[in-house]
Amino acid sequence: MSSTRANGGAPALPDNPANEDLRPSDVNRLLLEFFMYMGKAILIFYPVYLIGSLGMSISWILLSLVIWSLWEQNRKHKDIRIDTAIDFLENESCVIKTELKTLNMPAWINFSDVEKAAWMNKILHQAWPFFDMYMEKLLKDSIQATIRSSSVHLKTFTFTKVHFGQKAPTISGIRVYTYETDKREVILDLNIVYVGDLDIQANVKPHVSAGVKEIQLQGMLRVILEPLIGQAPLVGGITMFFIRRPTFHINWTGVTNLLDSPTLRPFSESAILDVIASLMVLPNRMCFPLIDQVKVDQMRFPLPRGVVRVHAIEAQDLVAMDTVMMGLVKGKSDPYVVLRVGNKRFQTKTIKETLSPRWNEVYEFVIHEAPGQELEVELYDEDKDKDDFMGRFNLDFGEVKKEKEIDKWFTLQDIESGRVHMKLQWLSLQTDLDLLRQTTDGCACAMLAVYLDSASNLPVILGFASALQLTRKQNNPNSYVKLSIDQQSQKSKVVYASRDPVFEEYFTFFVHNVESQVLSIQVMVAEKKTLLGTLTLPLLRLLNASDLTLDNRFPLERSGANSQLKIKAILRALKLEKPQPKAPNPPAQPRRGKAPQAKHPESQQTQSQPSHPAPQSSQPEGREQTPRPVPAVVNQTSANPQTSSSSSGLQTETHSQRRGSLLPLEGRRSGPSTPSRMRRYDSHSILSENSLASSRFDLADGVPYPEALMNHQGSFGQIQVTLRYANLRNKLIVTINGCRNLFPCSENGSDTYVRVYLLPEQTWKSRMRTQVKRKTVNPSFEEKFEFSVPMEEARTRKLDVSVKNNRMFHTRERKEIGMVLIDLSQVDLVKGSIDWYELTLPGLKKTN
Repeated sequence: MSSTRANGGAPALPDNPANEDLRPSDVNRLLLEFFMYMGKAILIFYPVYLIGSLGMSISWILLSLVIWSLWEQNRKHKDIRIDTAIDFLENESCVIKTELKTLNMPAWINFSDVEKAAWMNKILHQAWPFFDMYMEKLLKDSIQATIRSSSVHLKTFTFTKVHFGQKAPTISGIRVYTYETDKREVILDLNIVYVGDLDIQANVKPHVSAGVKEIQLQGMLRVILEPLIGQAPLVGGITMFFIRRPTFHINWTGVTNLLDSPTLRPFSESAILDVIASLMVLPNRMCFPLIDQVKVDQMRFPLPRGVVRVHAIEAQDLVAMDTVMMGLVKGKSDPYVVLRVGNKRFQTKTIKETLSPRWNEVYEFVIHEAPGQELEVELYDEDKDKDDFMGRFNLDFGEVKKEKEIDKWFTLQDIESGRVHMKLQWLSLQTDLDLLRQTTDGCACAMLAVYLDSASNLPVILGFASALQLTRKQNNPNSYVKLSIDQQSQKSKVVYASRDPVFEEYFTFFVHNVESQVLSIQVMVAEKKTLLGTLTLPLLRLLNASDLTLDNRFPLERSGANSQLKIKAILRALKLEKPQPKAPNPPAQPRRGKAPQAKHPESQQTQSQPSHPAPQSSQPEGREQTPRPVPAVVNQTSANPQTSSSSSGLQTETHSQRRGSLLPLEGRRSGPSTPSRMRRYDSHSILSENSLASSRFDLADGVPYPEALMNHQGSFGQIQVTLRYANLRNKLIVTINGCRNLFPCSENGSDTYVRVYLLPEQTWKSRMRTQVKRKTVNPSFEEKFEFSVPMEEARTRKLDVSVKNNRMFHTRERKEIGMVLIDLSQVDLVKGSIDWYELTLPGLKKTN
């Protein structure tokens, strides 16, 4: 029995057993739809009858049909053109990247949330001559003195000409963050491109000159305006820094022209990039306070946003890089993963001779800016000469901060095939002492942030005035600081010729055992690497400090009598943030007057299992092992363990299996002996109050499956669905692309179509279905359906997709070939997604 509408068929009225559940409003609605259908049929066929009754020629009918078909075809082409234009407008970046790869487009075209900044470029061009005057004064008054004091060989260094040319930097795109940030700050990302025709000349020594004639620089500059205040100038300070190292190229003149040679160029450019990184590449920042209440050290070195724990689990479908038999036969690969965040770089172990490696390694990164900082993942094949590139992908940590936990397969880019299974967890910084416990899995329990301010009264270095005279001379030391906790070690910059060096640098360390670990600090001479003083700070002292923070001047050991080191140490516990749980559906209420039956033992066993799968079972969809649902499919058994029995007295596990779980119900088969009962879902749990019982007749549990489906072993097939949200029209767009490897209902295949509901709406009006594809197991539909629903509400809905056979085996057999339930809260509707989903059938045991 079925009440679904076929092509051109009238809506069927429900059978007598279900009429008891129909309300008068439901019957009126069905009758109204029936009369509307009959009215349409009369409207279409009455002109044909009228022409025949008047004795007119049949050519009038043919002419009308030709005109109608031409009009219909023209309307379809017009709709296609309009849809194409709208799709291009809403997916501009995707179209540009895929169709116009060869064009050199500016950065603002590639991203819809990045805007052009022509007005800002005009301001820079107008103010560039005054910037030239400022830089000339800065170089001659400050930097020139610093260069002279850095070495005895540069005491006569002098800038002879400073001119920054006529070409100002260009901002090719600007992005402003609003809802991702605090309400007391404004964050801007500026994509800066600078090709300068500057001319800077300097005399290093008599008759020895050096200079720069061209600089090329490109990078993403972040500008933070904070804190916002309620008085002039409305902003307390401005902070600028590069999130990642910019690309840099320089042309030299004079004696430094030797640095343009291919051998020395990498050293010169990398050295300058190191200087830029020490000034304004994360975690270093350039800060300009605008009011006295803002402290520079708090602006330059704020606490990080959090910590991300990255699990490099496994990979699949990698490209074979190694060959055998002189390249005639593809072999295996020796893959390893490189994880990079800013200047931090980690490399996994190498798995030999495999295209499906498993690493199961964990790494931790301190995140200073999210969104902004990215995880860069690259795969390589280890070789004796040069490692082969095997793909890459990037992930913004803003998504991890938002989702709290991401566990998915990432498709590798710039390579033919391959995917990597990664798990990323967001850890927040807390002051709760209960979280400072030693971990047993080797991960950190806390993070230590150290702000190295300055040192004072360092001892002088004794030397000789010359090689012939044994006269001792006192020199101010060129010093740097080395900080370490166990195997973690970091160094500061070198401050030249000063007994009171100012470092102003920021360091972070991961802590595994607060009670036993110690921060060891050594002040050393740069050339000789001799000690000027040491400091030992047990982390246990921080537990008794206010806000787990120490900010003091500490006396140095093995140093001068008054030698001190000023540091600020902040300890923060790491708390693993859990993703917000999805709201489960309320349990269905039992039918009035009937007691609910006891749950099936296997249902209780399924519900007692944890909601997250074990690491061994995390397989990508498509492996020839135990099937695993794709991320968008929801297992209601684990999501709602307290589901009660259905309203018709049937077993509860049938409901959880129907809602998209791929775990088959053991030992249950629908057969002819099953009583012909129809189950209506409770209106408070799944359906809206306006839903009709007859709209779900195709899901009746009492109707048996065909014998061929019951005896089928293996997969029921897959369906490809494209999901995206059209912001301009406020509509959810669902495209049914096609199916593959469906169950053949006959020797020639199946006559299949797809039915779609956007839950909880399941009325005739909200029902969508495709055209019927005849005699195929791999139908291609490419049909698009639109649902008028706001974005916030769409993320809370679920999509019910069912693949059906248009020709039933028997009049009292079910039509489903496979079903899937897609949770839209797990789909990025803004970017869109196109995925294959495994089809399943409730109540059937599937064996591979």
